[in-house]
Amino acid sequence: MNYLAHIFLSGDDRWIQVGNFVGDGVKGRNYRHYPLKMQQGILLHRSIDRFADTHALIREAVGMGRGVFGRYAGVVNDILFDHFLAIDFQRYATLPLRRFAWRFYAALLWRYRYLPERFQHFLWHFILTDRLCAYASLDGVCRSLEIMNRYRGVPVESEKVLEFVHLNEACLREIFRVFFPEIQQMCNRQIDMMKYESNL
Repeated sequence: MNYLAHIFLSGDDRWIQVGNFVGDGVKGRNYRHYPLKMQQGILLHRSIDRFADTHALIREAVGMGRGVFGRYAGVVNDILFDHFLAIDFQRYATLPLRRFAWRFYAALLWRYRYLPERFQHFLWHFILTDRLCAYASLDGVCRSLEIMNRYRGVPVESEKVLEFVHLNEACLREIFRVFFPEIQQMCNRQIDMMKYESNL
């Protein structure tokens, strides 16, 4: 799961969404330095990663790309799953992707001072390039991978991604179609538990 899926799986609470968004940038027990609901979002991010990384369907999908992308097959799969979510967004959501994205961008700006420094540095670029909506096109997927290559050293060639999708899209989309409701259910249970614990 990449940015769009992590945010979407956070439910409607903006603090939890923002915490989930920054989850990769908060290591170990450092999550305790953030407001409570951001902490919950960070922990939800970790649960999502654990659930996905150990799921048989995700292992199958990542395995399909291993021969092409090597150890970066998981990164490519995460972004492709965001692509599949984006192009079918209203199958899962009650509002259009663009409205969802811009409401989240506003939530980020309101909580700017709580973001880890790395996220503060790329926030404006993230918003101005409309990264969440960009996942709805393969061009946007390729731009995201190019950004990851430039700033995080993920050497994945766009041409290979396009060829891989052309050959495997039907199978990957079917994996996503079966997998995504399962991870939604897991996240909904954890969010309900967090709400219950917050009210104790």
